[in-house]
Amino acid sequence: MSPYQNSWGKAFASYLDSRSTTLFFLGFSAGIPILLIFSSLSLWLREAGVDRSTVTMFSWAALAYSFKFVWAPLIDSLHIPLLSRLFGKRRSWLLLAQLLIVAAICFMALINPLDQHALTVMAAAAVLLGFSSATQDVVIDAYRIEVAKGDDAMQSVTAATYNAGYRIGMIVAGAGALFLASWLGSKEGAYLYEAWRNTYLIMALTMGIGILTTLLCREPDVSDRHLEAPRRSGDNFRLLLLFVFMAAAFVAAFAFSGKILPATESVLGAFLIEAVRLIIGACSAAITCLLIVKSGLVPARLAKTTWLDPVMDFFHRYGKSALLLLALIGVYRISDIVAGVISNVFYQDLGFSKEDIAAAVKTFGLIMTIAGGFLGGLLAQRFSLMKMMMLGCILASATNLMFIALANRGHDMALMYTAVAFDNLAAGLAGAVFIAFLSALTNIRFTAVQYAIFSSLMTLLPKVLGGYSGMIVDKVGYQNFFLFTAVLGLPVLLLVYLVDKKIFRKQIQD
Repeated sequence: MSPYQNSWGKAFASYLDSRSTTLFFLGFSAGIPILLIFSSLSLWLREAGVDRSTVTMFSWAALAYSFKFVWAPLIDSLHIPLLSRLFGKRRSWLLLAQLLIVAAICFMALINPLDQHALTVMAAAAVLLGFSSATQDVVIDAYRIEVAKGDDAMQSVTAATYNAGYRIGMIVAGAGALFLASWLGSKEGAYLYEAWRNTYLIMALTMGIGILTTLLCREPDVSDRHLEAPRRSGDNFRLLLLFVFMAAAFVAAFAFSGKILPATESVLGAFLIEAVRLIIGACSAAITCLLIVKSGLVPARLAKTTWLDPVMDFFHRYGKSALLLLALIGVYRISDIVAGVISNVFYQDLGFSKEDIAAAVKTFGLIMTIAGGFLGGLLAQRFSLMKMMMLGCILASATNLMFIALANRGHDMALMYTAVAFDNLAAGLAGAVFIAFLSALTNIRFTAVQYAIFSSLMTLLPKVLGGYSGMIVDKVGYQNFFLFTAVLGLPVLLLVYLVDKKIFRKQIQD
């Protein structure tokens, strides 16, 4: 966990390696779907006349990113018939996930939110997109780690180039989608479904870059992965069946609890009720797993090796301090993620047009995020990781205060660009440093699964809370909302200090 010793020259030269370019294009493929669930979809629905609280709740469709650790072990274990023989395990899963993403985007494109029951169908399509996109992320993370195994410097480089490609993909799916929808005729107060339909179909075509990269890149050497021998096809089928039953139990319990739990207009009350529903769903899935294992349909050892061993390894290495680490992982990005869910609606409410938002936020802002990511990646190689974590947390929280000034000022283009510049630079730096932090926590024997757990936990609480951002703004206004998101960073600073003191400094001393 000590900082890397590469010179500045070597650090810059490593960005020319073929592995870094491969991860750049895979990052682009990963960056396309996320904004088609978040901001671009939010503007589409808002333009169609959907109320703000319903719009922000669509962000829950991306909760698959926070639960991807559940099926990550299956991706690590199962071979896809025919595709695995043709392309290898990682590339076959990548290709399948990318094809599902294309199908989900096309599905969303064919739905007009103004039609009867369309929002329910749109939600289902968005969930499919979130699931397939999260699956792609799991495979890319595993590919990134395995293609540069044993090379710590290259790990940070591939993470940085992946992040750059990811942000450019977001520019295409964010600014590109907004420009296209406007150019094709849909504007504020003059909604045109065909414009948004064709925009999403064009976004589906851009996934061809990721598919082509998957077909051309090399399969990483996975000969020393933690699975000692290939599993029998019967075991693979049992694991897949177990996951299907667990997922069905979670969905059924979550849906049923929504019908029996009381409704409330309180933001805090609604948040607590949704938290209870998630807990009920998780408990139902766990009970289903136990019952199936007890019945003998799935051997206990098989389930333990797949799901429990990676978790047990983490707690074995860090002991009681593991809980402190998990707490930090769960809240480190909370300030910028919660604020980001409603950012486009905020700009729209201030009177900025889609073209303004596309130029300032989705283009200029993401360029600043890329710059922050490269800066964070370089700093993570040269300086104390925990000091950079502290810096990233301070900047991510403090920059939210600039949006209070923008909310007070109103339609001010110069102030908007200033706020966007500092906010995205801080987010990019914090994100790159956080990736280095998460990578340092993983055991090479369980890298893919543990990284999926960490990255899932990273977004779970912020996304659930972000789903209520519209309701919070309705209650307290934008100024108090952004003050709230800035204050959320204070306990994170304390956690960074405690992790540094109790874990990182002790390891350096040892």
